Amino acid sequence: MESMDMQLWYTEKQTPNFGITAKIGQTLHHEQTEFQSLDVIETEEFGRMLVLDGMVMTTDRDEFAYHEMLAHVGMVTHPNPKRVLVVGGGDGGVIREVLKHPSVESATLCEIDGRVVDVSREYFPAIAGALSDPRVRICVEDGIKHIDAHPEEYDVILVDSTEPVGPAVGLFQRPFYQGIHQALRGDGVMVAQTESPWFNRDLIVQVNRDIRSLFPVTRLYTASIPTYPSGLWSFTLGSKERDPLAVDPGDIPELATRYYTPELHHALFSLPAFVKELTEQE
Repeated sequence: MESMDMQLWYTEKQTPNFGITAKIGQTLHHEQTEFQSLDVIETEEFGRMLVLDGMVMTTDRDEFAYHEMLAHVGMVTHPNPKRVLVVGGGDGGVIREVLKHPSVESATLCEIDGRVVDVSREYFPAIAGALSDPRVRICVEDGIKHIDAHPEEYDVILVDSTEPVGPAVGLFQRPFYQGIHQALRGDGVMVAQTESPWFNRDLIVQVNRDIRSLFPVTRLYTASIPTYPSGLWSFTLGSKERDPLAVDPGDIPELATRYYTPELHHALFSLPAFVKELTEQE
């Protein structure tokens, strides 16, 4: 009798009718934290993959695209970012990118689930390694409460949230963006990940409308991230004063990046027509 070739596959159902799948070698970690199911799996195509409540958060292979794009556009829009807050992002990837900017004096990570930080340190050292930098302060608490308690404290606030389910639901609502506006200094900048233009159109419209009602400069931009729904991902920037389109590429510092570049900066805001439509709805 011939032996069967056993294959294991992980599938994330991104809608009831669509998903992505990856061949896996083994599950490295599984637990139910106070807030969510947390898994680390070894995939054949993307290396280690961090999964929360069945949703892909990051992978060894494509993490740089998401983390660079969430961090650097807002950081270069601000003329001198010294105090930075990252809400969510317990894997530490956005913090790593923030610290590439020499002006940064302090970077606070506010993650509601401390186990995400612990597991990321263990299984994703290349992503989480910057969490040991002396400029980093880790706060294991609700990001909404943290923001409400720190008015006019930050130059840049970056929202690295999971999808709008469970503990992350409040991070996609206007009161949260109002709190961010109050926690930013006079020339402050915020950026939030705002999901897929293919599958989350209504959410993008609502978030853009909410941020636009608070910040005089509001811009949507996109990036290619293969393990996220549809591969096309959106980010929404809100700024009290500075326009990312007014940034001179020649003034952008040289950064050790693999996706974001000064030459790419302005091009990010040239949107496909169907995405641009989402920013024009009242």
